[in-house]
Amino acid sequence: MSASFASALIAARESAASQHYPQGALYVVATPIGNLADISLRALHVLHIADVVACEDTRHTQALLRAYGIDKSTAQLLAVHQHNEAEAAQQVVERLQRGERVAYASDAGTPAVSDPGSRLVAAAHGAGLRVVPLPGASSVTAILSVAGALGEGSGFVFAGFLPAKSGERDAAVALLAQESRATVLLEAPHRIEALAQSLAALGERLVTIGRELTKQFEQVATLPCAGFAQWLAADPQRSRGEFALVVHASPVAQVVGEGERVLAVLMKELPVKSAVKLASQISGESRNELYDAALRMKKAMGEGGSN
Repeated sequence: MSASFASALIAARESAASQHYPQGALYVVATPIGNLADISLRALHVLHIADVVACEDTRHTQALLRAYGIDKSTAQLLAVHQHNEAEAAQQVVERLQRGERVAYASDAGTPAVSDPGSRLVAAAHGAGLRVVPLPGASSVTAILSVAGALGEGSGFVFAGFLPAKSGERDAAVALLAQESRATVLLEAPHRIEALAQSLAALGERLVTIGRELTKQFEQVATLPCAGFAQWLAADPQRSRGEFALVVHASPVAQVVGEGERVLAVLMKELPVKSAVKLASQISGESRNELYDAALRMKKAMGEGGSN
């Protein structure tokens, strides 16, 4: 255990132990996104008393637990990640039905938002079992809190990772351009330059870039989307680390109508004319206007034709 956390573990036991922690419950535990000090006292206590810790990466979580002075055997760690979540969820449900306390922690931040965990939680609910949230670190709320990006009463949209393929990503940005609310994005370092190039289509709309949030080399910058790629190119260090971004609210942006939202979904599976016809029937909006919108979407995706 890191000596700096010895007192934290003691404080966790003293402050959190008085609460009732039912058996047969799944505890969804937020863990730090980079800074080990960003762990809650209640999270420390639950991780300590849990019969088993389900986690995205057992080696990562074992190292995290040891840093806090929490000793769990290999048998007490269960891998639950995006590739095995459906199957592993049933193992967790069986443990819960036996009366065990199970804590779930992803590699960093709050589980089941962008990380795995949603299927696990759904399986527990489906079995009639209790799920207890332990709030804490989240890159989403962290970047929103320093962006100043929300319009008055506008709220925000969480989009997470945009598609990896350039055409699909550009199409997603085209829809984002018509979203008046602030939008939170996540991106990995090897794709950040491509994202910056796609966001350039938003011109002077502001984006707040959060790099390596809570870590030693944390960096937060706000600039026009059109200048994002240039900002990255100015310093090679700026392309390193994990990213959370906020495309700011645009009070003058045209809000996408229901017809265009339906159209965007249908166009993934149908030819343009068929998608437009169905979107018009579903939404009641003008077929001609939806056809024009479909052409804009296809242009954004780099496709031609008018099938």
